[in-house]
Amino acid sequence: MTAVRFENFSYAYPNSDIALDNISLSIPQGSFSVITGPSGAGKTTLALAVAGVVPHYFGGRQGGSICVNGINSFQSSMGELAEHVGTVLADYESQLVAMTVAEEVAFGLETSQLSRSEITALVSQTLVKVGLAGLEECQVAGLSGGQKQRLAIASVLVMSPDILVLDEPASALDPEGAAGIYELLYDLNCQGKTVIVVEHQLARILPYASQVIVMQGGSLNFTGSLEQTLEFMWQHASLKLGVPALWTIKLRLEQETGLKFGAWKSESQAAEEINRSILTSTKGVAKSA
Repeated sequence: MTAVRFENFSYAYPNSDIALDNISLSIPQGSFSVITGPSGAGKTTLALAVAGVVPHYFGGRQGGSICVNGINSFQSSMGELAEHVGTVLADYESQLVAMTVAEEVAFGLETSQLSRSEITALVSQTLVKVGLAGLEECQVAGLSGGQKQRLAIASVLVMSPDILVLDEPASALDPEGAAGIYELLYDLNCQGKTVIVVEHQLARILPYASQVIVMQGGSLNFTGSLEQTLEFMWQHASLKLGVPALWTIKLRLEQETGLKFGAWKSESQAAEEINRSILTSTKGVAKSA
């Protein structure tokens, strides 16, 4: 099943040159897909296109088609698409509209058929998930940047959309906070949600990504599994700096030793495999002696 399908999609913002050029891409339902690439590659525009913000909000010129959960994006409104896609913008503060934390998370639920007690319970549960428990009555304006980013994520998660689109969802968080947010997104992915994130720090997504989409100059440069994509990036000078340090070590070791390691997703996995290779090599030397 396909959650999102782009077919020959091109887009230009009003009075601007082409931002996305002839994109054909399928994002599987239930995948954890990562959009990456250099600055100005078109990553954010592609994410906004999934949500319908492009072209419905910005206007501009478009060609081709986008299908989201079986719905023709161009023939639907942003409101209709929002029933399927929850979006956290890179400028997360711009989507915060309420005075207090609890009011912000409850905002999207106000038109639902839920009772006040059900809404309150959902708000509390969601705030626990994003690490904002106990801050229900705090003023949004007084939160730190990281707390505001968590709050924007909570306001989307509480609506339980089928597809989550997040643009640099951990940009304002410290390493521990970033890891927590990605663990949460992965848990939701394991529950069947389609997760699409824009992320340039690929070390953050090593344990989770099932598909990586590489953008460059407004075009789709490569798409594949995490392992396929990192090997592709390693072979291209313009993308090589985006390869996480762990995989830089892995690919250099493979290049220099002729060994083939697995798809390293953590430092502990890498250490285990290196130790195993050393033991195997030592045993081989001992036998030959």
